[in-house]
Amino acid sequence: MIGIIGGTGTSSLKENYPIIREENITTKYGEAPTISILEIDNKEVAYIPRHSNGHSVPPHKINYRANIEALNIIGVSQVFATNSVGSLDTNIEPGSLLIPDNFIDFTHNRVCTFFDDEVVHIDCTEPYCERLRQIIISSGRVHPYGTYIATEGPRFETGAEIQFYKMIGGKVVGMTGVPEVVLAREKQMCYGSICAVTNYAASIYPHKLTITEVVDAMKDCEEKLIQIITKSIKKSNDNLNCECQNTLEDAII
Repeated sequence: MIGIIGGTGTSSLKENYPIIREENITTKYGEAPTISILEIDNKEVAYIPRHSNGHSVPPHKINYRANIEALNIIGVSQVFATNSVGSLDTNIEPGSLLIPDNFIDFTHNRVCTFFDDEVVHIDCTEPYCERLRQIIISSGRVHPYGTYIATEGPRFETGAEIQFYKMIGGKVVGMTGVPEVVLAREKQMCYGSICAVTNYAASIYPHKLTITEVVDAMKDCEEKLIQIITKSIKKSNDNLNCECQNTLEDAII
């Protein structure tokens, strides 16, 4: 099954496509938000709101393990995730979409693994599924690569932090991409992210960032997000043959 992890700007998926059923899953890590099974292009697609219903949970309090485990329980093997981000590059404008190919993690207070009781070291050389990345890239007008800087939040970053992130090669910055991508990889899921650029990050553009600006820009991105997700799902193959499925083969000591 295909899964969608939706952030800001994707709730209209539930309005555009019929809901076949809803799943309420309680995992060993806690209860996940209600998962809606949608019918898109004659496929069952599991949609989970990352921040719970009503966007009520802040980024640093999301139960990422419960969300990923719930999708795993119902049989999701490939995930399209959406993340709102700030741009570190004036050539990556608000309103555009970027498909990250790597990340640098600056979160510091999150549970980031399922393997608390055994020694497992997964390879994260290429953390995002390249097969899904190419499907997304071919489905719309996007920036095809860039390093995602993950920060703890919920505050926005300082100007000095942003200049540092830019100096080390970051292209966009956000608060929800990690540990989600890592947990999906630990569950041997294919995972691709669609980053919606809602603003220039602090100090990249002269004026101060406001949450109103972010919300307004996210609304502008919503139609693009829905279109590219729909096209990507249509192109996805249910018969997977992907190295993401074998992540744990050489990871367990």
